[in-house]
Amino acid sequence: MAKKITLDNGMLDYLDNTQNNKNNPNENYAREYLELFTILKGEQIGEGNYTNYTELDIQQAAKVFSGFKKKYDRNGDIDSETNLPTGYINVSQHNTDDKTFSSAFNNKVIVGRNDVAGIIEELHEFVDMVFAQPATAKAYCRKLYRYFVKSTWNETIETDIIEPLAQQLINNNFEILPVVVTLLSSEHFYDADDGDATDNTIGAIVKSPLQLLSEVCSMFEVPIPDPTSDPLRFYNNFYQRFIHQTYIKAAGMEMYNPDSVAGYPAYYQEPSFDRIWFSSNTLIGRYKLIESLIIGRNTITPNANIYVQLDTVAFAENKIEASDAADPNNLVLKIADLLFPEAIDESRRDYFKSFLIEDSNDYYWTGAWNQYLNTQSEADKTTVKTRLDALITAMVNAAEFQLM
Repeated sequence: MAKKITLDNGMLDYLDNTQNNKNNPNENYAREYLELFTILKGEQIGEGNYTNYTELDIQQAAKVFSGFKKKYDRNGDIDSETNLPTGYINVSQHNTDDKTFSSAFNNKVIVGRNDVAGIIEELHEFVDMVFAQPATAKAYCRKLYRYFVKSTWNETIETDIIEPLAQQLINNNFEILPVVVTLLSSEHFYDADDGDATDNTIGAIVKSPLQLLSEVCSMFEVPIPDPTSDPLRFYNNFYQRFIHQTYIKAAGMEMYNPDSVAGYPAYYQEPSFDRIWFSSNTLIGRYKLIESLIIGRNTITPNANIYVQLDTVAFAENKIEASDAADPNNLVLKIADLLFPEAIDESRRDYFKSFLIEDSNDYYWTGAWNQYLNTQSEADKTTVKTRLDALITAMVNAAEFQLM
């Protein structure tokens, strides 16, 4: 991927490398390649020296990338593995000089070439040089840790978790899957590796708007329109108008349009990281997602039909044992087991139960639920649905579900 991205037609245009010529260098892509995509900066230890690379290395990288051009027609080469359009190499605009890198890369010299095959060899040699640095593997493993576990950590985590994962990544020739499997199946991931209650990894990350949507649709088996038989409502009414143009945007994660080349701030912006998903600007979008799905209309912006409606009664009937569904205490606990990463205590159970019984006793809910099961009437269904809608809305919007 790190080799292919340089000749990707979209990337050549996005970060201006198509404008990078031997007599008029453009360092934008070279800078982001090191700073964002691979080895990352590290601490600045001097003028133009960022520990992991220097300004000289950016200049030399730009020379390696010179002459890589975007194809402006859509009939260009398609990469056999990515199925994406690729650019081409203009040999006459490539810098054929030798490229000498700094001591950060052991003063590596990449010999300049003057034909397409040779220039590709330069690219591969450069990428191999970057990936030969231990800092590159650590950079990827820190990103994985921040994405899956926690946005901040101490030196013990760096030594005991990050560094072994980085070594595994190197040993597997940068195949990411084994590292992810190791992390997600570890005691540390489940916060079972020590008795310290102050270093919790469960509930340590705010879910992204996309993850929140995915989990709600999956858990509640939201009946999304079929893309083959009902494409207008699938693509236009639900996904484009409600999800892409309204919910995702309101929740701070406009699809395919992050704030900067670095991506969405929640994945890189210190010190808040994932906490950025929660702000006064994004709360309405997040909290009204479940409300919109239950009502079947867009409650974030005025009232358009989204042609999707979550049936909380069907959820309770299909996902909860009948005896538990009739008991408000057990019903809350069973739903909590499905939605939350950890068990809730009695006070939280009682809080959620209040949405089912309000000021009544437990038998109110039991009677209402059993009556609905016996009659299957719309009136009785409306009675239990009103309470279930309120309960599910409260539980989805609770911190226990908003965090992972």
